[in-house]
Amino acid sequence: MAQYHKLGSLPPKRHTQFRKSNNELYAEELVSTHGFSNVYSLIYHCYPPTLIKEIGEPYSVAPEIAFEKSLKHQSFEGFHVKPTEDYLKSRVPVLVNSDVHVSLASPQTSMKDYFFKNADADEVIFIHEGSGTIKTIYGNLDFKYGDYIVVPRGTIYQLNFKDSNNRLFIVESFTAIEFPKRYRNTYGQLEEHAPFCERDIRKPEKLETIDQKGDFKIMIKKQGIMYPYLYASHPFDAIGWDGNLYPYILSIHDFEPITGRLHLPPPIHQTFEAHNFVICSFVPRLYDYHPLSIPAPYNHSNIDSDEVLYYVDGDFMSRKSVTRGMITLHPAGIPHGPHPGTVEKSIGQKETKELAVMVDTFRPLCITKAAVEIMSDDYYKSWISE
Repeated sequence: MAQYHKLGSLPPKRHTQFRKSNNELYAEELVSTHGFSNVYSLIYHCYPPTLIKEIGEPYSVAPEIAFEKSLKHQSFEGFHVKPTEDYLKSRVPVLVNSDVHVSLASPQTSMKDYFFKNADADEVIFIHEGSGTIKTIYGNLDFKYGDYIVVPRGTIYQLNFKDSNNRLFIVESFTAIEFPKRYRNTYGQLEEHAPFCERDIRKPEKLETIDQKGDFKIMIKKQGIMYPYLYASHPFDAIGWDGNLYPYILSIHDFEPITGRLHLPPPIHQTFEAHNFVICSFVPRLYDYHPLSIPAPYNHSNIDSDEVLYYVDGDFMSRKSVTRGMITLHPAGIPHGPHPGTVEKSIGQKETKELAVMVDTFRPLCITKAAVEIMSDDYYKSWISE
């Protein structure tokens, strides 16, 4: 995220005295990436962010692997993940490797008595069902259906849902989530050919300075372990902040599709990139307009990437029997393509109303034990004509 943003009160110069009305100093904190060499923000706290009162017993939240290696097309019924009251307990990793964890969640209640920080990974939380507000020290952001909430690692947050009906598709990246380099000029500005622009990015607003001392529970995830921390000051005690590192929201509905006379490959749908994987958005769009075009995608040999598709809504011209929340995995090493009959059916069609999120990884994905519980065993046979 390259855009500069600020909220609240700030001193004229960084690293200088900034005092409260009672003449006490505000506590300055630098939140930086790649040491001191990449994007960062400066936060001014009412109290030092180091006031640890207690550390509880840590416990493992590492994914349990069922298949470390697999060469088989798979599908998973995402909505078969049962709703769970607590947000953290509701997060179910299904496909993982050393670069990225893909999880599903169906939390029923807001995070009322604790806060969460992922100290390892940037998070992209896609809102399939539900709405509410994400609260952070940087300010608040309202979210709704179709939103990608991008939360940089190290950000303490709290999700507040409007009701109990929530379905989330969560991507944890162990490297920075960024917009594709080909969309950006040398100054970091999104270029004219990009499928979205700065106006589509929703930044934090409504900064709430909570000047409180007490007992504040923050669950911190690090290297697959959850650490319960108890702090003596409220984590959202900022009087102001500025910089280029903060959570933001981009809606899948604001992604403007790129179309052509002939079928274009999946990179035209790319929305985010990280080390060794990308995230793409498939949105309603006009089909190819060459008079002899075939709108359905051609068969494709995955030589060096695993392809994950999360089906959100609409009709999918290349797949049969697709359900909302379904995940398909097409592993590297074997080809995949349109299901029987869908190629001919697509010819002459003018548009598609499909909505999906794709994660392409360049290291093989492992299948978790939780994923096996929602797996459809015969998906690999779905290319055989009945």
